[in-house]
Amino acid sequence: MYRKLIEQLKSWKEDPERKPLIIRGARQVGKTWLMKEFGASCYEKCAYISMDENEVMEAVFRDAFDIDRIVGALQIEAGFRIEPENTLIIFDEVQEIPRALKSLKYFYENAPQYHIIAAGSLLGVALHEGTSFPVGKVDFCDLYPLDYEEFLSALDEEGMSGLLRSKDWPLITSFKSRYMDYLKLYYYIGGMPEAVASYVKNRDLKKVRSIQNRLLAAYENDFSKHAPSEIVTRIRMLWQSIPTQLARENKKFIYGLIREGARAREYEVALTWLTDCGLAYKVNRIKKPDYPLRAYQDFQAFKLFVVDIGLLGAMSRLNAKIILEGNRLFEEFKGALTEQYVLQQLKTDPENDIFYWTAENGTAEIDFLVQTEEDIIPIEVKAEENLQAKSLKLFSRKYSVGKAVRISMSDYREQDWMVNLPLYAMGDLDFMA
Repeated sequence: MYRKLIEQLKSWKEDPERKPLIIRGARQVGKTWLMKEFGASCYEKCAYISMDENEVMEAVFRDAFDIDRIVGALQIEAGFRIEPENTLIIFDEVQEIPRALKSLKYFYENAPQYHIIAAGSLLGVALHEGTSFPVGKVDFCDLYPLDYEEFLSALDEEGMSGLLRSKDWPLITSFKSRYMDYLKLYYYIGGMPEAVASYVKNRDLKKVRSIQNRLLAAYENDFSKHAPSEIVTRIRMLWQSIPTQLARENKKFIYGLIREGARAREYEVALTWLTDCGLAYKVNRIKKPDYPLRAYQDFQAFKLFVVDIGLLGAMSRLNAKIILEGNRLFEEFKGALTEQYVLQQLKTDPENDIFYWTAENGTAEIDFLVQTEEDIIPIEVKAEENLQAKSLKLFSRKYSVGKAVRISMSDYREQDWMVNLPLYAMGDLDFMA
């Protein structure tokens, strides 16, 4: 299974100013597999150490941060000699032993020759709770579920995936029906590696849904196991409300949909917990589309999405038969799946800073506003072949944007002020450069 992030890991390996690397991401998005695959393909040896319920490592990191002593212990645990020039050291579930996380600082300062990658499913939560962290001494990257191009590659359609990257629009359009058929599958299966691998092996959507339901149950078990007991119920209620929130025409998050009379202050910690562990994506409204967008955030207004489109479908009890019903899937519950899909593709590019915009009087809305290194790009999402773009046109004229994007089921088309990008071809925004 090919993951694009492995190219970033290869660049990290060759960087002479490399720091220990931390991979962030929700549980079951493939962090462990990616680290092991990188170690197996790019190094002679890979010392994989899981910190989960590892009493030996707990004892090793309990004492002073003597790197030679720590490496000696890691060699015993791995069963072979660790040589800096050809060995990748992996600390998995590193949040389980906070001092192992802290040791990355000393590896960077005293032994930068070692190649170390760390990951942890609940690392964001642990850091938020005050775990000692080596600020400025590590690099970060984020892993998400498979995007649509990676999904095509997993289904042995590397040629179709490569064609999307080529931006040969006439040739891409000639394969439109095939891309749309696979896109329907992606809407249902999503990008969680276990669900995708099951479909590749069995071609059975019932087994896919069983895996998705098991993942959702595991996440809810994490709420009880890892979150403070006083907020577990609120986390669960907030999490379960997300499909209802997205089914509204105006997808702004409303606390009153969790339960009648609910207030923001009651759920702030629960919301932070879900976003810190990577299960929910929060997209804030901005008041003014100017650089930097973060300076103009309205923290009281936001949309909330889940980590994966397939899991959103499972939470919503979406029936697999809908895949066969023309294009109904793309319009299901007011286009919520399509907006989730677009956000999920945008999130995989670390350069994208993502927000949304609404007029103060509520008469116009831009589904996503993306700040890249060079541009602010307004994006309107259409779940059907509706080519009207009233809000996008109003926004573009009012704020004189360079180029706007409409993402729809229609073919690629470029106008003076707007690009129409097909749903199946929105892997990135490089074409805007």
